[in-house]
Amino acid sequence: MFQPHKLSAALCGLFLSLSAHAGKLSIVIDDFGYRPVEENKVLQMPAAVSVAVLPNATYAREMATKAHQSGHEVLIHLPMAPLSKQPLEKDTLTPEMSSAEIERIIRDAVGKVPYAVGLNNHMGSKMTSSLPGMQKVMQILNHYNFYFLDSMTIGNSQSIPAAQGTHVKVLKRRVFLDDSQNDAAIRQQFTRAVKLAQRDGYAIAIGHPHPNTVRVLQQMLPTLPADITLVRPSQLLNEPLHPGTTMPPTKTQPEPQPHFRAPGICKVSKPLAPVPQSRAVDILEESIVESPLIDSLKQLF
Repeated sequence: MFQPHKLSAALCGLFLSLSAHAGKLSIVIDDFGYRPVEENKVLQMPAAVSVAVLPNATYAREMATKAHQSGHEVLIHLPMAPLSKQPLEKDTLTPEMSSAEIERIIRDAVGKVPYAVGLNNHMGSKMTSSLPGMQKVMQILNHYNFYFLDSMTIGNSQSIPAAQGTHVKVLKRRVFLDDSQNDAAIRQQFTRAVKLAQRDGYAIAIGHPHPNTVRVLQQMLPTLPADITLVRPSQLLNEPLHPGTTMPPTKTQPEPQPHFRAPGICKVSKPLAPVPQSRAVDILEESIVESPLIDSLKQLF
């Protein structure tokens, strides 16, 4: 006999299971250390908003310390060589550098940015697209127990293959919030990051301490959807990497190939017996109640 209360219990369990898979959104504010007025406003935001500090910035140590004391995760925002021709900042990593020179620069950066647990690249399209260069970086980061957040300033970044053979975990930026410093454009990018997190389970967005970016975040963070959880980048280290990025394909990137092709249509040799409505509800209830997610939830309460 059909029992509505069983269906209600099953649907309730299903809802709890889905809630456990709420989308995770990580926001990192780069270029910390030069604009304490705007940066202090960032530090008033939820503690899950993380900051990446430029090692040679005027207020690097001060802002890294304040961020840590406020509960924010701190990264080193290390300058890396871009493909574009422009003057390089002091201690910018280049692919031609020796391991010893890269080690010195990273060691100095660690001393200037206290409490850092990760590192991401400032610019860096030339450096991050060099496998030999990034292998040297990853081998050195391996001694610091840092993760690497790839800002994805170029589509064919070599950070993931370079990290093979080390314990360094790599994360990838999905959205830049403020390539355009227009309020409407920043809001649009923030909404895009939220939708990616809802669709894929998580997303990382990078912004900068511009007045417009700070203002939009102050307005939009309190309005995050109920199915989105704001998290630190380190809380995403065990998530599967997304196969794609927000960057367009480059000439060095092969076209993505399908991972699986169905061999054909499966045909049933004879018609299957219909399942009674009451049995269908029982099956649904059993599959939900016996799922690992529900079992984990039971252990929590």
